[in-house]
Amino acid sequence: MSDKMTPLSFQKLLFWIAAEHEQKKTIFGIPEEKFFKIAEENTFTLFNETCAAPIGPAAGPHTQLAQNIIAAYLTGARFFELKTVQILDTLEIEKPCIDAEDEAYNTEWSSEYTVPAAFDEYLKAWFALHFIQNKFFKKNARDFIFNMSVGYDLKGIKSEKVDAFIENLKNAKNHPLFSGYTAALPKEISKNISPNISSSLTLSTMHGCPPEEIEAICSYILTEKKLNTFVKLNPTLLGYDTVRKILDSLGYDYIELSKESFNHDLQFDDAVAMLKRLQKLATENGKSFGVKLSNTLGVKNNKQVLPGDEMYMSGRALFPLTINLAARLADTLGENLKISFSGGANFFNIAKIFQTGIAPVTLATDLLKPGGYYRFNQLAAQAVSVKIPEKLDIKKMISLAENSLTNPNYKKQKNSNVKTSEKLPLFDCYLAPCVVNCPIHQDIPQYIKLVNEKKYKEAYQLIISKNPLPFITGNICDHPCMLKCTRLDYEQPVLIREIKRVAAENGFFNQHFLPTAIDKKVAVIGAGPCGLSAAFFLAKAGFDVTVFDKSEKPGGTVQNIIPDFRLPQSAIDNDLELIKSAGVKFKLGVSENEISIDNLCRLQFTFFVVAIGASKSIELKLEGDNKNIIGAIDFLEQLKQKNLKFNPGENVVIVGGGNSAMDAARAAVRTKGVKNVAIVYRRTEKQMPADKEELEAAKNDGVIFNQLLQPIAFDKNCRLKCQKMKLGAPDESGRKRPVPIENEFVTLDCDSLICAIGERVDKEILKKFGITEIKSITTNVENIFIGGDALRGPASVVEAIADGRAIAEKIIKKSNSSDLKQLTFSPPDLHYDETELIKTKGKIQTAENNDLPKETERCLACDFICDKCVEVCPNRANISIKVPGFKNISQVIHIDGMCNECGNCETFCPYDGAPYREKLTLFWSEEDFKASESDGFFVNKLEDGSYETHLRFNRQILSIAQAFAGSSTIDKKCRLTSSTLKIENNEVENTINLITSLIKNHKYLFLM
Repeated sequence: MSDKMTPLSFQKLLFWIAAEHEQKKTIFGIPEEKFFKIAEENTFTLFNETCAAPIGPAAGPHTQLAQNIIAAYLTGARFFELKTVQILDTLEIEKPCIDAEDEAYNTEWSSEYTVPAAFDEYLKAWFALHFIQNKFFKKNARDFIFNMSVGYDLKGIKSEKVDAFIENLKNAKNHPLFSGYTAALPKEISKNISPNISSSLTLSTMHGCPPEEIEAICSYILTEKKLNTFVKLNPTLLGYDTVRKILDSLGYDYIELSKESFNHDLQFDDAVAMLKRLQKLATENGKSFGVKLSNTLGVKNNKQVLPGDEMYMSGRALFPLTINLAARLADTLGENLKISFSGGANFFNIAKIFQTGIAPVTLATDLLKPGGYYRFNQLAAQAVSVKIPEKLDIKKMISLAENSLTNPNYKKQKNSNVKTSEKLPLFDCYLAPCVVNCPIHQDIPQYIKLVNEKKYKEAYQLIISKNPLPFITGNICDHPCMLKCTRLDYEQPVLIREIKRVAAENGFFNQHFLPTAIDKKVAVIGAGPCGLSAAFFLAKAGFDVTVFDKSEKPGGTVQNIIPDFRLPQSAIDNDLELIKSAGVKFKLGVSENEISIDNLCRLQFTFFVVAIGASKSIELKLEGDNKNIIGAIDFLEQLKQKNLKFNPGENVVIVGGGNSAMDAARAAVRTKGVKNVAIVYRRTEKQMPADKEELEAAKNDGVIFNQLLQPIAFDKNCRLKCQKMKLGAPDESGRKRPVPIENEFVTLDCDSLICAIGERVDKEILKKFGITEIKSITTNVENIFIGGDALRGPASVVEAIADGRAIAEKIIKKSNSSDLKQLTFSPPDLHYDETELIKTKGKIQTAENNDLPKETERCLACDFICDKCVEVCPNRANISIKVPGFKNISQVIHIDGMCNECGNCETFCPYDGAPYREKLTLFWSEEDFKASESDGFFVNKLEDGSYETHLRFNRQILSIAQAFAGSSTIDKKCRLTSSTLKIENNEVENTINLITSLIKNHKYLFLM
């Protein structure tokens, strides 16, 4: 592959637009459903020009190519900040150059085309938008604005080629390309196209540019070039301490800053004085002048995803910095200050930004995420719905700035990476990350779809085909599925666990299982989630199953430990009813001595499942002799049995940061006589392993959180001495290791201490079964299997269920008397409306008030249609086309000539793969084809009208001759001129089928 892009000629651009729309009702992948038409009455005036909506792409990847600008316009953008050009226009930029996983980083900052080539792209886009608004939007009068951007010093800006760039955008009438493009369009369109492409300029200067240089450039642009001007300013104007404080308070403490860069950048007081002088100069010259806020923030490259030592941060982490800088400047300079805004603008804040009087607003980071250009639909709708004040409303700006410092929308989330370990296939690449990350690989999108259609019974049946505890997991599952929900790249994950509960509560009915009986008995030792899961699936397969447990009630931890306020008894009872309906028998309240292999063998049990759980709390070693210390498991069990064996007192401290600690703390709050409950944790709250909702629930219950404290002594006077800690270098888990701060301590009032630092398995019980070695779910003892906490140590409920099912499958295979078909369930056919699904793409939909019926609409059905690599590519280099004969009719191919290898599609592909390197690639020349190692092809049109395709597959090259009868039909018997290629999994045939379909139906993709 090459990172050099091949520009489309204007004629090719027009042909592509018309042909693709005729064939697919899309333009550069944007479907008609996403075309955003703005009514004539919705207009905004800027620089005495009409702009239907003062919103669009910022100078960056989304305004580098003509097709990018077109895609943005179609979806609602009307203000285009063209990508910056500079005199050094042949720089080699190391790739990848974009990492937009959460907050975004980049290492590229100016056009990758030469200055003349960049001008050509902008000119083609100018003409193409007039063509599009006339043909598809039925408008003649221009409703958009082009804003040029140049940098980075006065000498370069005055150079011949940059000066020509500026002058030609001011007036392109005498440029030969202008007359050529005018002639290519119908006269009824071309007559309305002005040669005055841009009357405004956004100045971008390098970090560390001296203030006198910035002022000199602005003065030159205002007085000599006669352009309305915005000068881009850096967030470093806030000062190192302020920026550091804001980032740390919002959870971005890992972002490393350089104090030197703050010292070298323009200082706030100097900036204010400069801006006042430039405002006066602009007025004297009859031009508009303002600030562009803000530039990206230069940070140290500690992620090492991108090349180099420094990278530039943008996105939602930048918003609190930018809006606070805007408020401070406005408060100093007054309401007449003109502000163009970019830093971290998105769906959640754009209306509020406009309400302060700030306009225009441009974006880049938000468009790099799934949904891509589609996101403009909602943004443009907000832009046209807000009446923007003529002057700044400084009070609203200050209020918005203050809110940004505590608003959860700008806080760092624990997890935002939805990639999986699955390898990216050449074809049929659609994947639901939630399913992959679920230990039981539950059919999540399918049951959400069934709940959406109110087919609760079918949804319940689908769920229990893999999960016999839907009520329990519908309440307390740690939902690893939600940590990989594609919605994380939009706002919040779909409330998958809660939807499961809805399916269970509405679909639960008395099951009737009629398996073929198998004359083999299975003893399950332990009635927790693993044991119950194994028992259920084995009973469904016809085995005679008995579950043994020392407790009087089955359920293990969920029955005896987890508090009622988290898990109602009715949920446990419903799941137990399901398991019993499969024929599972229970023997409860038995002693450990009764449950021995010898005893069970005498009862003719053949297979044994050890699922005893991890019931021993890990002890915390402390100085002192206060005996009022209890493990979290013992404490919760005593409460559950209403048999608390000690007086906790008024002040209770819990040590730990996991879900057990949260349960213990919330339970303590509800315990008679307790007045104060505190959690002590040796790391920070951000590093706590507890689920986010459990943390929030504990806070809502009034639990106090003490971070970076390590208990070291607990005395008779009920005083808990804690060592103060700080975070050091990362440990093997990747978390920063807590290290003591010498001679710094804190003492807390503590009547009782609850230890929740983990649980362990009672190894002595395992020895009684003869288990000395464990490999996966098997042991050193024939026919004895192990799972759940006994296998993993403390594990989640859903992991235990997965182990139980895996054990059942192993026993079924080993028995040779049944098969796994007994465990399968075929859901009803699900019919997706692709048009409706496309409408959800790029649409922000927050989970509101747990409105679960509406919540099902937020699912993006990733197992049916993905196309994330298509959506996030600024250049439209990944395309989705319909090819008959494939499992998934839509296939993704990559166009080499439109790709600059920025790496963004790799970031968001749910597979462990990079679409720009690993998807089948269309090359536009033999030279590019030979220079690459990627699987791909290029096509030559021969003199007789037939086509010859050169294909590389698994590093081997074929030549394929494709014969045509006329121009519209193809003889699908393609002749392979190489017989050396081994055909595996039909991928070669699929490749030829795809290429044939492209030549027949999508000729606009080829430069022939």
